[in-house]
Amino acid sequence: MASESITAADYIKHHLQSLTSLSDVTQGQGLKNIADFSYINIDSVFFALVLGILGSFFLWRGAKKATAGVPGRFQAAVEILFEFVDDMCKSIVHNEQSRKAVAPLGLTVFVWVFLMNAMDLLPVDLLPMTWQAVTGDHHALLRVVPTADLNTTLALALGVLIVCIYYNVKIKGFGGWMHEMFSAPFGPKLGPANFVLNIVEFFSKTVSHGMRLFGNMYAGELVFMLIALLGGAWAASGSIGVLDPIMFVFHIIAGLIWAIFHILVITLQAFIFMALAFVYIGQAHDAH
Repeated sequence: MASESITAADYIKHHLQSLTSLSDVTQGQGLKNIADFSYINIDSVFFALVLGILGSFFLWRGAKKATAGVPGRFQAAVEILFEFVDDMCKSIVHNEQSRKAVAPLGLTVFVWVFLMNAMDLLPVDLLPMTWQAVTGDHHALLRVVPTADLNTTLALALGVLIVCIYYNVKIKGFGGWMHEMFSAPFGPKLGPANFVLNIVEFFSKTVSHGMRLFGNMYAGELVFMLIALLGGAWAASGSIGVLDPIMFVFHIIAGLIWAIFHILVITLQAFIFMALAFVYIGQAHDAH
């Protein structure tokens, strides 16, 4: 892609395409159609798994090296994060037995989503161009922010829904939960209407949970691409115009400002996703 002149629209369209076939990253090497998954975004799955493993490793390392004495910086940071998540869980989920599983789950969700969001801070072309430098003239299709993929965020939200259903059945029993589904909020006489309303509520909470994270990260990804275009237009065209150096300086300044602001965004979005997970799980413990 770097060898031909492209428009801004082509550039953005290219970077919004996910890797769905391993043949997309093997062009020019005589390796075609190794695997074609078609409906699976391989890049989102790969980076989500790698970051999940890294997040679990760092939390495990912090727990393994924890001491009763004066903690190191990393241990202190993990302890502060753990206490923050635990206090929030206590304020929302009032069942002490449930918190033993829900609080660690919330901590895992926060760290995992934060790490996936943080991939947005990498330069847009860094990993695709690294692949290009290693393999030749092919600019690989590669989206490195899993949470900017709706499939990832809806999968996370679906996981929260499954946990909510589990606690509904565990706390109330299957019969008690079904009774609540048919009797709340309008009473047993409107059982079918209550059931449909509750199903819609579960569905809408799950969709909005995933869409909120996706929308914010997708918008942030687009802004980074637009900023990249400010300083990269001359590189794509192969010539430097009068205004190109000015645009490049503006590109550096705008990119720095947005990256600093985006640190708050990625942290806030991870916090909101975790907080909503606690709220939905807490609601599963409440009787109507």
